[in-house]
Amino acid sequence: MPSTIRTTTLPSGEAIAVLGQGTWKMGEDSRRRAGEVDALKLGLDLGVTLIDTAEMYAGGGAEEVVGEAIAGRRDEVFLVSKVLPSNASRAGVQRACENSLKRLRTDRIDLYLLHWPGSVPLAETVAAFEAVKSAGKIRYWGVSNFDTDEMEELVGLADGGNVQTNQVLYNLVRRGIEFDLAPWSRERGIPLMAYSPVEQGSLARNAKLDAVAARHNATAAQIALAWVMQQGVIAIPKASSQEHVRQNVAALDIALTQQDIADLDQAFPPPNRKRGLEMI
Repeated sequence: MPSTIRTTTLPSGEAIAVLGQGTWKMGEDSRRRAGEVDALKLGLDLGVTLIDTAEMYAGGGAEEVVGEAIAGRRDEVFLVSKVLPSNASRAGVQRACENSLKRLRTDRIDLYLLHWPGSVPLAETVAAFEAVKSAGKIRYWGVSNFDTDEMEELVGLADGGNVQTNQVLYNLVRRGIEFDLAPWSRERGIPLMAYSPVEQGSLARNAKLDAVAARHNATAAQIALAWVMQQGVIAIPKASSQEHVRQNVAALDIALTQQDIADLDQAFPPPNRKRGLEMI
């Protein structure tokens, strides 16, 4: 395992890991639960202490898996969860947050995100986030699936500048954010988090990565993951097996060269115009 897990800094000044553990699709099958819990526990053992989940995943089932995995180890974990837009009202955030806390078996969430923009006015959601933060139920809040114009609106609101991150779809085949959202976020010191950094596993089978992977004695998936982290973006891949966890952690040791980056840019060209924010 790496001697240290690399970190990036939130606007609050707190350092968090650039590699986390995702949980999308966990909790959907009780037969896989023990393996999912063990995978998350191994990640913690290896120093990957950021765990990302959401009330939407398996209807709360993923949060229950996380709650089991972190039992007795809560203080080691930087815990991220998300509220659905349909629950983003003042009362809805309060209720949803309390329900997530029960499933996670904890008294606080470190980073609470609005899962995507919805019909509730952003100002109301921000006020709701600030209220649960003041109550000690969350430490920080952020958003997910926000494009540049939505981020501009957010930071213009009262307390909107307290946003700590924006979690978006980003990987070698989904590079649209590099045109405007990534530079905008970098200028303001708001780190991005990338979900599906290996494109739900499809990049692990992409032959365009093979040459770079061979140079590093690595897998295509590890190169895809290393590339995301080398962009200064927090990657939160899901791993449901212990071997997969070990492979993800090993990606931290890969330092892509300028030649590697050039070859990847040729195989997966960066955007030359504004694109609509992609979501899956």
